[in-house]
Amino acid sequence: MDTSTIPWGEVGYPVFKRTYARKFGERTEEWPETVDRVVKACNDQLGCGFTEKEGDELREIMLSLKGTVAGRFLWQLGTDTVDRLGLPSLQNCAFVVVDDPIRPFTWAFEMLMLGSGVGFNIQRHNIGKLPVPYTNVKIERKDTNDADFIVPDSREGWVELLNRVLEASFVTGKGFTFATHLIRSKGSPIKGFGGTASGPEDLVWGMMEINKILNSKWGDNLSSVDCLDIMNIIGRIVVAGNVRRSAQIAIGDADDELYMNAKRWDLGNIPNWRAMSNNSVVCSDISQLHPSFWEGYSGNGEPYGLINLDASRRMGRTHETWYPDPGVQGFNPCAEQGLANFETCCLAEIYLPNITSYEELRKVARYLYRVNKHSLAIKCAVPETEDIVHKNMRMGIGVTGYLQATEEQRSWLSDCYVYLREYDKEYSSLCGFPESVKLTTVKPSGTLSLLAGVTPGAHPAYSQYYIRRIRMASNTPLVLAAKKSGYPVEFVRNFDGTEDHSTEVVSFPCKFPEGTKLANDMTAIDQLEVIKRLQKDWSDNAVSVTIYYRLHELDAIKEWLRENYANVKSVSFLLHNDHGFDQAPLEEITKAKYEEMSKSVTPLVSIDGILFDDVSIDDCDTGACPVR
Repeated sequence: MDTSTIPWGEVGYPVFKRTYARKFGERTEEWPETVDRVVKACNDQLGCGFTEKEGDELREIMLSLKGTVAGRFLWQLGTDTVDRLGLPSLQNCAFVVVDDPIRPFTWAFEMLMLGSGVGFNIQRHNIGKLPVPYTNVKIERKDTNDADFIVPDSREGWVELLNRVLEASFVTGKGFTFATHLIRSKGSPIKGFGGTASGPEDLVWGMMEINKILNSKWGDNLSSVDCLDIMNIIGRIVVAGNVRRSAQIAIGDADDELYMNAKRWDLGNIPNWRAMSNNSVVCSDISQLHPSFWEGYSGNGEPYGLINLDASRRMGRTHETWYPDPGVQGFNPCAEQGLANFETCCLAEIYLPNITSYEELRKVARYLYRVNKHSLAIKCAVPETEDIVHKNMRMGIGVTGYLQATEEQRSWLSDCYVYLREYDKEYSSLCGFPESVKLTTVKPSGTLSLLAGVTPGAHPAYSQYYIRRIRMASNTPLVLAAKKSGYPVEFVRNFDGTEDHSTEVVSFPCKFPEGTKLANDMTAIDQLEVIKRLQKDWSDNAVSVTIYYRLHELDAIKEWLRENYANVKSVSFLLHNDHGFDQAPLEEITKAKYEEMSKSVTPLVSIDGILFDDVSIDDCDTGACPVR
């Protein structure tokens, strides 16, 4: 395919170059080369067994942006990272229950460093199982060869240091010294996953902060916020000073007031690391919610999301109880995938507005299913994760651009789901796989949707004209190219107003085609009804949506939830404006502002001869979901 015919969105090409293009000789890949690498690896690494004709059909599906494998697959397939690491290198979503003082934290650390977003459950009945930590445990850095532990320059070495810090507080009660002189210096290249090393300082900072939290307990059990902070610090270690991203979701109790105030910035003293996670609460009936839950909905803090574990365990699509999922204990960071303890899963994407017929929809879904199914069957070095993934074979084939699609295109989804279920039975039997406990989803699709310029997932367009902010590692050639082309670029600002000079934000002026469904055209209730329909027609996992609302709509939202929440698995909310988020990924602007900004820039439509490494390998640009 001639690259000029690829149906890129306005920022599709730079997003592709930023996120998925690997080195290709003295340059980075173009889209057809990325697709060729992925299709070849589906057979060579995953064992999909595509014939030459099938490979050509999958290639055409991806080239024309009718469907794509997950972003993780686009980045990793065809590399030796998949050969070495197996299953975790391709998984988008991961989840763990915090009911042990060591393993949940070290597992989360490893999964985050491998690029998966991680959800964690810190409800009382789980963290209540943690022992009281020892206090006055002294952890000291000593960069000499006689230190008790010399940290190896590897992912495993970093995880082992965290393991020893936690063991010192929960098992031995004895401190130790550690040395970091083997860790590569800041700015050194990272092979495999790409990017540059952060050096040892962020690791050391994080270990000392975690040690400080544990030493502060003085005979008390860890609170939900203590566990939240430890997990968020782990996420900060992964992202600080580096180009990788760290996406988390914390899941707590619906009556835990301390937890619900953890991101109330109007109360002050919010540590910067708490930006690493979305926060949600578990409830099966909104009458269970503590009054403090709604306090964060006034623009004075982050509005927490809702997780309905009862509905997630009870049904697939709405009212279909013949595919129960009793092992679900939490969700991935964007809350479209219910997961069991230590479980991971993979995703894929169908661009619904680009699908021309029901038959084509079935074909696209079938190919993406086969890629996902085989990826779930490969080996994993983490025994508890391999066991649950191979048992559940959970995947999430998503649709994006839903509100940009025609009503005819939307009407195909229910029948296509039934087709996929039957196909899973036949294909699993043919290949000797277990049937998949879940098959379909709707994710926020913040990055993949940008490739084709369609509305993300089930969301309306944020506005007709808007600024799309994209985070990139500082001083990479792509950032320099953006500056040269006239795009506004600034350093990331932390909660406390300080600047993070390791990451820069590039602002792109964008618009949607006339006639696109806009957030301004929909009430919060209209958007909630979209969740309701997609949960019925398509998603047997969940539907990840951030509902844009205005303050005057809160009473109507509560009433809708009282009547419909039993059939909702997850939902989150955000004020459309005045939400308090600095450098938000989306900002509404006027047509005049869009035209003014557009005149000042040269679009990035060809980036030849530039060498730059991976700057993001997932769809979550910050701890929050991409649409936020």
